[in-house]
Amino acid sequence: MTSVPSFEILAGWEQLPAGYQHPDVADVAVDSGGRVYLFCRSEHPLLVYERDGRFVRSWGEGVFTMRAHGITMAPDDTIWLTDDGDQTVRRFTPDGRLLQTIGTSGLASATGYDGKSVTSISRGGPPFNRPTNLAVAPNGDLYVSDGYGNARVHHFSSGGELRRSWGEPGTGPGQFMIPHGIAVHEDGRVFVCDRENDRIQIFSPDGEFLAEWTDVQRPTKLVFDHRGIAIVGELTWREGLRSFRNGPIARHLPSRVAMFDASGVVLARLGDQGPLDETWGAADPCRAGNFCAPHGLALDPNGDLYVAEVTWTIGASKGLVGPGCHTIQKFTART
Repeated sequence: MTSVPSFEILAGWEQLPAGYQHPDVADVAVDSGGRVYLFCRSEHPLLVYERDGRFVRSWGEGVFTMRAHGITMAPDDTIWLTDDGDQTVRRFTPDGRLLQTIGTSGLASATGYDGKSVTSISRGGPPFNRPTNLAVAPNGDLYVSDGYGNARVHHFSSGGELRRSWGEPGTGPGQFMIPHGIAVHEDGRVFVCDRENDRIQIFSPDGEFLAEWTDVQRPTKLVFDHRGIAIVGELTWREGLRSFRNGPIARHLPSRVAMFDASGVVLARLGDQGPLDETWGAADPCRAGNFCAPHGLALDPNGDLYVAEVTWTIGASKGLVGPGCHTIQKFTART
């Protein structure tokens, strides 16, 4: 039997410098030495911290749009950043020197997307239309989920040469309604968070559909721990919204972080602890250890978990949470 991962919230971890703010932290990554990188929709897009929360530096000012989305740490500690507003994924050194760009800045592919609704996408298109995340395969190949304005996964060589693409709008196997997060297992299988379809789809390295996990809610990001357990961010469903696979949402479903074994069985979930909050119809999402909008995940070399949240976009901008609600949380692994 697979043992269940266990985490404990570490309140007050981040030592944010005076004058800095990040109403949305889109994603988080950790390098081989344990330094933590936050990709933010803010004046200071990249914030770097030591493992204990001490601030190191910021970079990326003026380089990114306000649609920071995905950050991926490559095995050599270079950093891939997905900017869905710029239509690019770019690779940088840890201190912010640009090394590589895939996509053309500001140029979106033709998919029928009207810039607002995923239902307007009429066909899958080439790279990119608001790409969301990138994953590095064990052999160095790159996979990009694309995205808010497309319905595809793109497979590139390590040098950025397009090898293949797959996917189209829909709810069937190999179809997507916002392919949002992507990860490659050590065996080469490609896991895609098909967010608005409430599922994770699993593919061969060449894009052959293999399986799907459906005991999941609006999956945003997936990471594997050293045992192969999948840790997944699950975004809230508000009453009155609609899942393309499960239909109308009759009651509020809170954000959580779920852990799955190798066969897609849920082992445990984090979040939704404490007394009922009447505004949300669930526990207070701003309580330490609960979640407003988990959007990015990372594990450090010690197994500690970092959760990035787009709290402004999902909660604060709608008056559902106050400005002090967390946008980055650290959970220490219990041994």
